[in-house]
Amino acid sequence: MQADFILVLVLGLVAGTLGGIVGFGTSIMLMPALVLVFGPREAVPIMAIASIMANASRVAAWWREVDWKAVAAYSLTGAPAAALGAATLLVLPSRAVEAVLGAFFIAMIPVRRWMARQNWHLTLWHLAALGTAIGFLTGIVVSTGPINAPFFLAYGLVKGAYLGTEALGSLAVYAAKAIAFRSLGALPLEAVGKGLVIGCSLVAGAFIAKRFVRQLDPQKFRLLMDGLLAVAGLTMLWAAWR
Repeated sequence: MQADFILVLVLGLVAGTLGGIVGFGTSIMLMPALVLVFGPREAVPIMAIASIMANASRVAAWWREVDWKAVAAYSLTGAPAAALGAATLLVLPSRAVEAVLGAFFIAMIPVRRWMARQNWHLTLWHLAALGTAIGFLTGIVVSTGPINAPFFLAYGLVKGAYLGTEALGSLAVYAAKAIAFRSLGALPLEAVGKGLVIGCSLVAGAFIAKRFVRQLDPQKFRLLMDGLLAVAGLTMLWAAWR
């Protein structure tokens, strides 16, 4: 078990670095390993704590570029919706949700490009509406980071501004999810401790990623996002049908 835990920490460093570059992907990379080592029942709350730390590290790395109005619009609706989603998780078949999300992630690749060609620019009201829907889904499934990407980009954010703003909005959502888990008795202190340890590897990865993000031009950044959306979609579909 100790060797397995060390491997999880190494994978966490890699996942944290990749997630620090594109803004998502840590949960998708890390969750299968957590399920294998700790089992599915314990893996979900552990990942919730680790996700809080991962998003907090991205906020710290890009603090100066955060769009505070976008964060407020998204998180004020997203946080309570995530708490409701966490409660719903106890009675909802997660495989059906994962299948729908997987197809959605893949479909978002051409949709994002189409949105870019249309030159759409989302407003704060759009982000507030999206916060409600995405926050609820975040409460149900392990990760909805890929869903956020096209919409925050359409709002006009890119690179550090996107990473910091999306991370702070997601931090509020994941915190609400963790609080809901705790109140429902699904987040024991042992899981909190493991999540904090694993989260430290994600934090280190986020700061390693910062130097790479600064060197990416916006077009390569968006291409990398498309690649991660494809991987995220295929991973969700595999999880639904395994």
